[in-house]
Amino acid sequence: MARPKNQPVVYSVTSAATSTTDDQDQRVRRYLTMMGIRVVCFGLVFVTTGWMRWAAIIGAVVIPYFAVVIANAVRPSQVGSIQAVTPAPDETHRIDQ
Repeated sequence: MARPKNQPVVYSVTSAATSTTDDQDQRVRRYLTMMGIRVVCFGLVFVTTGWMRWAAIIGAVVIPYFAVVIANAVRPSQVGSIQAVTPAPDETHRIDQ
């Protein structure tokens, strides 16, 4: 659809990539969640017996490795496309003076 020459070009930024701050916040949340699970595993070591205790010990030892790997995994930058959007017609009623 062609736009009239007197209409301004309006760009859509809905396809823009997420900010680096949002990406970092999400990685910190994942890391802290995994470390919280590790603390629970440490607590389970003292209150469980048998295979549950061994599972808690393994979790407490292995989780930090995965937490660090996931926290350092930066999301690859996405190439966004900015597309022109045709603005809606101005239907404002004006009083001519």
